[in-house]
Formats: sequence, C-alpha cells, structure tokens
Amino acid sequence: MKTLVVVLGPTGVGKTELCIKLAQYLKSPIINADSRQIFAEIPIGTAAPTQEQQHAITHYFVGNHSIKDYYSAAKYETDALELMESLFHQGHETLLLTGGSMMYIDAVCNGIDDIPTVDQKTRDLLKKKLTEEGLDYLVEELKQLDPEHYLVVDKKNPRRVVHALEICYMTGKTYTSFRKQTKKQRPFKILKIGLNRDRNELYERINSRVIDMFNHGLINECKHVYDYRDCNALNTVGYKETFNYIDGLLTQEETIRQIQSNTRQYMRKQLTWFKRDQDINWFQPDNIEEIIKYLDEKL
Repeated sequence: MKTLVVVLGPTGVGKTELCIKLAQYLKSPIINADSRQIFAEIPIGTAAPTQEQQHAITHYFVGNHSIKDYYSAAKYETDALELMESLFHQGHETLLLTGGSMMYIDAVCNGIDDIPTVDQKTRDLLKKKLTEEGLDYLVEELKQLDPEHYLVVDKKNPRRVVHALEICYMTGKTYTSFRKQTKKQRPFKILKIGLNRDRNELYERINSRVIDMFNHGLINECKHVYDYRDCNALNTVGYKETFNYIDGLLTQEETIRQIQSNTRQYMRKQLTWFKRDQDINWFQPDNIEEIIKYLDEKL
C-alpha cells in the first residue's frame, strides 16, 4: 500500500538534515509542512532548507508563496493531497512529509474542517479592529459571539482569535458550528516518526540557531519586509521581535534573548501538542539507523 512517512518534531530538533538522508533512502522528495517556510521572502528567520539542501533533494512547499498571499492549513491540505496523488501516480510507493507546523500536519493526516474561506472585506475589517481596539477587546467579542470556542481558543494568539471572529462576522454563525473534527480517511497508510532530544540540548540548539540567524542577515531580511510587517505571515517569532529592534524599542542583545525565549516557549507548545498523538513513534534524530530499521519493518 502507498505510504506517507511523516517526520515531525519541535523547532531546532534537527528535522532537515535527518530528512534529507531519509528521503535519499526512501527515494522520495520532501514535502514540507512548515507554515512559514512556504514564504519566499523570509528564508533566514524561518530556517528554511538552504539552496544546497534543496539541490540535494527536491523539496515542495518551500518558498513557493509570497508573504502577501493568503494561505491556510485548509489550502495546504488541498494542495498537499493533490501533490501526493500526482507523486504516487508517478510511481512513488513511499513519500516523506516533514515539518513542525501542527495544524499543517493534522490537515494532511486527519483532514481539516470545511470552514468557509474568509473574504477580503471581512479580513480587512478584523485586521483594522485588531490594530485599533486590540486583542483583549476581540477576545471579549468572541466570548459573546461564540462562547463555546472562547473556552478552548488560545486567547494570546491573535491569528486564532481573529480567524474565529472572521467566520462569525462573515457567516452569522459560530465558528464552533463548522468544527466537526471528524477524521477523514486517506487512500494511503501513514507512519509518524517523532524526533526529540534532551530538553537542555534543545535549548542550546535553539539559542545557537537564533545567533546564527542574526549572523546570516536576519536584520536585513526584516528590513526588506518591514513594509509588510502587519501581514499574517510575519506575525511570528523572530520577526515581531526584530521589527521592535528596527523601531528602536529593543537592543540587539535584548532582541536575541527575546527570540530565544519565545522560540523555546514555542518548542514546548509543539511538544505538548505532539505528545497527545499516540500514533507517533519517538526517536533521537542522531539515530538514523534505528529509524531506518523501524521503517523497513513497517513498509
């Protein structure tokens, strides 16, 4: 049976290097599942695969959109499934998908609810309300319009709050009414491999990677996209802090420390999400022989 191997794990764990070796072994391209690496203008701050890595193995969904484009997990589900159908049809028995974006991986493995696409008028309206009235005001508004979703939404995540309100505004219905959370059947087998390291080692890798990003031009990258700082694509760790540095609100040392701290926090959030999934088989990223042995037994 056709098989999708999903390699997931927290930011900084070492997915990219391992997956290049795995892709070569499986004779598969790499299907990227990172919601920020799809944007062409921001390869440094998203730690996107380098040109050398992309030459070694064909990568999909890396730098294939502009930060000005609207893109979502639902759109990714459609695009990724169409790509996989084509690749399987071309003769691939096994495909490799990897990333750390929980919603994107869930979209492919389990399916995402059929939530209406938000029109531009509604998107602009909620963007304006967020800017003028602030997140706390919108959270309270969501409590009134959809009290059920208010109980479960990440109230500190403007993207989640705004999207729920967009649906409420545009449809006149609650966001909850569209969230059926029914797992969809896929025409291929799914094997999930989770990568993890000792917590202190992960912290050290994250701290070093942030410094590397600055050494490789993160500040200039942020200056090039500064005019688009309100785009959803840039509402993410690394860019928000560096924009504050450009505005003179932080020193470079403070910016680096904030990015390191916020990345570590995001890493913990990823692990909490992934640990809920009982189908994930966990490995150390340095132990590729054990991972290959596991795949040989399952494929």
